[in-house]
Amino acid sequence: MATSAQAVLDDSPTPAGEPVVVFDDVSIRFNGPAVLENVSFQVRPGETRILLGPAGVGKSVVLKLANGLLRPDSGRIFLFGEEITSMAEEQLLKLRTRTGMVFQEGALFDSLTVRDNVGYQLMERRKPIEEIDRRVREALRFVELEHTYDMLPASLSGGMRRRVAIARAIIDQPKLLLYDSPTGGLDPVTSTTIDELIVKERDVYGTPSLLVTHRLQDAFTMATHRYDEAQGKMIPLPDGQINALTTFLVLHQGRVVFDGGTEALVASQDPFIKEFLA
Repeated sequence: MATSAQAVLDDSPTPAGEPVVVFDDVSIRFNGPAVLENVSFQVRPGETRILLGPAGVGKSVVLKLANGLLRPDSGRIFLFGEEITSMAEEQLLKLRTRTGMVFQEGALFDSLTVRDNVGYQLMERRKPIEEIDRRVREALRFVELEHTYDMLPASLSGGMRRRVAIARAIIDQPKLLLYDSPTGGLDPVTSTTIDELIVKERDVYGTPSLLVTHRLQDAFTMATHRYDEAQGKMIPLPDGQINALTTFLVLHQGRVVFDGGTEALVASQDPFIKEFLA
């Protein structure tokens, strides 16, 4: 049965509801030229926003700003309707419990088992052991790695470690997911497995997300496929249809040079975007 996210295609209106993330004229620099300059965009309920751009353009910085790990030099950022631009760390910690983040390379703790990596934030909040065990197994089942429960990260392949990182990000049923190059450094087959998990999460749970990728193929796969629960796999949308809730932001020289859907991105006559997509 198709979810609402699966059923909405490219001629659909902007999703209703208050934005989950808002960047309002945000700028930041690190001892030099601006990394981001006057950046504005929104992430709305159910949306997957894919952030594209050359290496070093500030894509990962956007994620860290969205989660309050960095503070902008100017502009305002709202997370779940609350301005976090100058919010106290204690308040930010509470908001971050509603956000799941998949860091570059997975960022697992080598000395902890998969169980303890995935359940780490629940352990920090002193949840009952039985609840932690149950929710860890549920998250690992979602990424099809329940058998790794007692294993150490060093015994896993790169793709498996990335899947464990996704399990850790979704264990607390977040209201927002941030993916920082989830397929970076992986071979094409393994990258497709990760793409399928992201599409699965999008279509089964409808969690809004902001995703950085260096692979255009990943981005277009997410926009042109859906997860079929009956078949247990990702399949193409019929007749060239496009998921309207999967949209794009393109950064160039610290600015947003594109903000829109798949068809508009492909049809863009902007010289930089045409060269970037070539």
